Amino acid sequence: MLKALLSLILLSGTAISNNLPANTETNILLTGKQMVIEEQLKKKVLDITLPPGLKKKAADAPLIQASSALVYDLNSGVILYQKNIDTKQPIASITKLMTAIIILEENDLNEIATIKQESTQIGGVKIWLYTGEKITIANLLRGALIPSGNDAAHALAIHNSGSINLFVQKMNQKGQILGLKNSHFANPMGFDDPENYSTAEDLVTLSKYALKKKFIRDTVKISHTEVISENGKIKHELSSTNKLLTDSDIIVKGLKTGNTENAGLCFIGLIQNTENHEFVSIVLNSPARFTETKTLSKWIIDNYIWP
Repeated sequence: MLKALLSLILLSGTAISNNLPANTETNILLTGKQMVIEEQLKKKVLDITLPPGLKKKAADAPLIQASSALVYDLNSGVILYQKNIDTKQPIASITKLMTAIIILEENDLNEIATIKQESTQIGGVKIWLYTGEKITIANLLRGALIPSGNDAAHALAIHNSGSINLFVQKMNQKGQILGLKNSHFANPMGFDDPENYSTAEDLVTLSKYALKKKFIRDTVKISHTEVISENGKIKHELSSTNKLLTDSDIIVKGLKTGNTENAGLCFIGLIQNTENHEFVSIVLNSPARFTETKTLSKWIIDNYIWP
């Protein structure tokens, strides 16, 4: 198909050139312009990303228990698997992707945040920040994205906006800009709240946008690291909640976990097949988020062909 399009472009160009007067300055100029047009058209044709397709003898899609699930090919923008993708559900710490986006777009990574007492008193998973501790925005982001530290996410919001309410307004404004039609944010941590929800479909949009941020891409693939306060006296060990980063069966390059009583076990995974094609897998409210992600990913890899 691509060859046919290219042939048509080249034949059209040849026909136009042959109809021009020979041996004139005008002919040279027009031929030059035509060559530029041909090159531009060829580039557009080559830029077309064909979607992966199911093999002729593909196995049936697996049955999974997650309330919602979606697998999305990043290059072509095609959905490869779906289940209840427009159902609104709590998303727990997946919320922190939006928190990180706001910070990356409004703050410098080298800025120094001074930790307030209210951030140290936040509940759930923590990286154990200290009141008065000075630490870079980059290290707080690592603390929020790798081990999913709630105190780090809270501290980022306070540093950015001075209050959680003002920061949440920014989160929802950004959601509208990104076209998240069935999402709403109530806090930067992802704590259970009737007003903190999204859908698998919206989370694909959020994930695609987040993955354009180099810092996020580089951070979510880290399984373990250490960050240090600005004075070098306080160390925070960060171990990823993403247990598939070290899995030997599939190649996982990120992304974000979530887990609360209402949301259940959630996971967005950035998966790569053996030909370096990337796809995003989402499972929400799953009884076994990593197992079901592997099941979906293996089925995609084994039964789809990328052109």
